[in-house]
Amino acid sequence: MNKLALIPLFLLAACADTEKPHEHNEGEVITTIVLDFAPTSGTATSYTWADPEADGSPVIDDITLADGETYAVSVSFLNELEDPPEDITEEVGAEDDQHQVFFTGSAVQGPATGDNAAAVVSHAYDDADENGFPVGLENTVASITPGSGTLTITLRHLPPENDVAVKTGTLAEDVAAGGIAALPGDTDVSVDFALTVE
Repeated sequence: MNKLALIPLFLLAACADTEKPHEHNEGEVITTIVLDFAPTSGTATSYTWADPEADGSPVIDDITLADGETYAVSVSFLNELEDPPEDITEEVGAEDDQHQVFFTGSAVQGPATGDNAAAVVSHAYDDADENGFPVGLENTVASITPGSGTLTITLRHLPPENDVAVKTGTLAEDVAAGGIAALPGDTDVSVDFALTVE
């Protein structure tokens, strides 16, 4: 067969590939995660994981919380390689039926961890998508006891598969039972914070 005759076939394949749902998300860059902790009493504090050069050497704030306190926690995602920085949180919110944030790690007890005797904080979701399923941009974190551990924040992208939605209301429980790898979709970003309650 003439090699030139193959060119239109490759072009058609390439054009068809661009029609995949959420193709635009595949190259999304997240360089910064901001956790805003607003206590029921006292001053709000922000903690950041930031790799603004996307070179694998992030600067990570240690989280320190007060014992016996409850916090409203907002999660934000940014791409600081853009000028001005791109707020990825807006996209996650607009497509909240295809995204979920998970709070895991040795410091946490909540939907995505189940019972955890070593936990120093508890986590609960405060937001939901149009189907009533958790999103995780707005949360409640309450300190349980003095101590320290790791808080892992994971943003999972959950696009439909074969035009069938894959996000359900029990994904956090699925993580508790089988880890993030038990989920459909792909991880957009997953980072660890050191967390201390004192």
